[in-house]
Amino acid sequence: MNDRTTCAIIGGGPAGMVLGLLLARAGVEVTVLEKHADFLRDFRGDTVHPSTLDLLDELGLGERFAALPQSRLSEAAFPVGGGRLVTVADFRLLRSRHPYVAMVPQWDLLNLLAEAGRDEPSFTLRMSTEVTGLVREDGRVVGVRHRPRAGAPDGDREREGPDRSGELRADLTVACDGRWSLARRETRLPSRRFPVGIDAWWFRLPGGPGDSSALTPRAGRGRFTVVIPREGYLQLAYIARKGSDAQLRARGIGAFREDLRELMPELADRVGSLTSMDEVKHLDVRVDRLRRWHADGLLCIGDAAHAMSPVGGVGINLAVQDAVAAATLLARPLLDGTVTSRGLAAVRRRRLLPTAGVQLLQRLMHRGMVEPIIQGRRQGPPAPVLALLTRVPRMAYVPARLIGVGLRPEHAPDFARRPARTP
Repeated sequence: MNDRTTCAIIGGGPAGMVLGLLLARAGVEVTVLEKHADFLRDFRGDTVHPSTLDLLDELGLGERFAALPQSRLSEAAFPVGGGRLVTVADFRLLRSRHPYVAMVPQWDLLNLLAEAGRDEPSFTLRMSTEVTGLVREDGRVVGVRHRPRAGAPDGDREREGPDRSGELRADLTVACDGRWSLARRETRLPSRRFPVGIDAWWFRLPGGPGDSSALTPRAGRGRFTVVIPREGYLQLAYIARKGSDAQLRARGIGAFREDLRELMPELADRVGSLTSMDEVKHLDVRVDRLRRWHADGLLCIGDAAHAMSPVGGVGINLAVQDAVAAATLLARPLLDGTVTSRGLAAVRRRRLLPTAGVQLLQRLMHRGMVEPIIQGRRQGPPAPVLALLTRVPRMAYVPARLIGVGLRPEHAPDFARRPARTP
């Protein structure tokens, strides 16, 4: 099956769905290709920060988002002994309509964006459609090759014909397919990779009535956890030395539970709910960014352009901001058929400072706090930092601003704004 669209978007994650919705609201014909049959995947970025909450308001989706099941984090606090906590990031200090981070399963956010997209005549979302390669002519990317994803529901196949394999031609292809981007790999765009000494493992524990509503790190000998309160349960990140996944799994679930009891004695009665290391999902932490985000006919945004550390949980929000910038800069050229390499390069120029700034902050946090804990040289943040935050609590505004809003927050262009819609 060969067909055509104006903008083909590879990947139905936050960047792809936001970009598709905004371009469709400008009247651009857009097709989003998502390889999975649904959005139901655990331990994807679930943090929706104040800047993204403001954007949802501007798109007329704020009230519908607020109706989703969610927990709200107003601060990040570090235990310093004696039952005391030092707040390291206080979102309540932000001058924002939403002075908190909303914790919402990513599939709920993506379903909300898909529903909004269906209201736009020029928006098409193809689920269970895997992009297998780029189509090139005379050195320019002119679309993608695709096929039905194995295991796609029969209904999906029937809706689009017995064979959905083929090509989708497009004036512009945008890669929103994550850190292992096929488009990024095929075009061999040059990148810069930064050294990272940690990996992360995600899992969940049952919630309880006395659980804190703050994001709370816990540090121990060579280990570090972050406890994230969620609606009805706790989501935890276990941080340890890069390359130690095989060793961690070889020790078994019993040893892992003992590590958790030592780190978090207040949750000792819950770690027994973990019955297998299969419930502990490994994330290979990477920090990198492309030196050029585009090739002729192709643009990379989100993790496809810059892989982020989970520290600060900013990946989803940077990806969304990239999408807003791309839609703002490219909607008119797409409508006019005048997209150029110079126009694509403008997206990177606009988003480079906030991307590089956040990555620098993450690398400083790796070197100054997380990696010394993993190496057993320290069991918490540097003492001068804790002393400053204790003496001047309002300093917690700085990390809250950098994490929750960023260096250059993007706002919805006029063509994409809508009045509020109730659930």
